[in-house]
Amino acid sequence: MDLTKSDEIIEQYNIAPQSLIAVLQDVQEEWQYLPREVLDHVAARLEVPISQVFRVATFYSAFTLQPRGQHLINVCTGTACHIRGSGNLLERIEQLLDISTGETTADRQFTLETVHCMGCCALAPAVRIDDKVFGQVAL
Repeated sequence: MDLTKSDEIIEQYNIAPQSLIAVLQDVQEEWQYLPREVLDHVAARLEVPISQVFRVATFYSAFTLQPRGQHLINVCTGTACHIRGSGNLLERIEQLLDISTGETTADRQFTLETVHCMGCCALAPAVRIDDKVFGQVAL
């Protein structure tokens, strides 16, 4: 794996250990997940123990250690969405994509995940695809 882009990201933050979260955010934006080789490289360059890098990468739900698809589908499972059928909606999306929640399609086009609340209860059930929220979704 070419680590040139990760070096550029790290140097953008002046190789500062306190910039670990920001570096990981940019790394994930570049690769769509946090590859092990890149995490090892980040740890070495920032002079941070790899255990600390993994602790941060696994603590925050925004980070993923598994490759994601080109498009991220989030189905809200909050109370309002649940009451208005998000469970059935989630099952239907799983059937259509032939994957389970937390998985990515074989062609790496879509990753399906749930979120506990999107903060748009009036639109329930809500689905976010990439950065666009869709409300009152029915399939």
